[in-house]
Amino acid sequence: MVSADRLLAFAAMSFLLIIVPGPSVLFVIGRALAQGRRAALTTVAGNTLGAYALIMAVAFGLGTVVERSVLVFTALKLAGAAYLVFLGVKAWRERGSLHAAVTGAGGTKSALRTFGEGFTVGATNPKTIVFFAAVLPQFVDRDQGRVPVQMLLLGLVFSMIAVMSDIVWGLAAATARDWFARSPQRLSLVGGIGGLTMIGLGVTVAATGRKD
Repeated sequence: MVSADRLLAFAAMSFLLIIVPGPSVLFVIGRALAQGRRAALTTVAGNTLGAYALIMAVAFGLGTVVERSVLVFTALKLAGAAYLVFLGVKAWRERGSLHAAVTGAGGTKSALRTFGEGFTVGATNPKTIVFFAAVLPQFVDRDQGRVPVQMLLLGLVFSMIAVMSDIVWGLAAATARDWFARSPQRLSLVGGIGGLTMIGLGVTVAATGRKD
């Protein structure tokens, strides 16, 4: 298994990377602003499990394929970017109905659907695959054997830190949204901001990354 010193070193590196807001945090914030606290927490759960699915893929070899193949990396990156833009455009178009949803006068998106969207975003983040493909092997003790199990354990540590960070960001954004919810105009504005945030995030993901 992973030694305590390797585990602590990986946790420290993970913390330093996670505290800087990235695509996952921005997506959670956008969802919190657009739909509120419950949607933010559901998105965090889905995003975390989606990201852990990537960790499992990396542990069992898929990360190496993505890291070495420009075509696979680009396809996955563009798929994730397109999905983010799709969600952002949808949030922008539905911004006018947010007040009715908050007050109970309109329909609300199911928790399962929100969870699924979060999972999809987490599972189509190519940066996560490349990061784990490059970092996880450095903290694995191959002499101990059971390398995939060691990677899964390290990935679990990363996920625990990430989920706590995402929850804090999501709750903070949802709290700010509560003030906007007192006015239909303000709530429409914040819904639009949430949509634009996701669109901008999708464009950023599509425009960055490997070009080799």
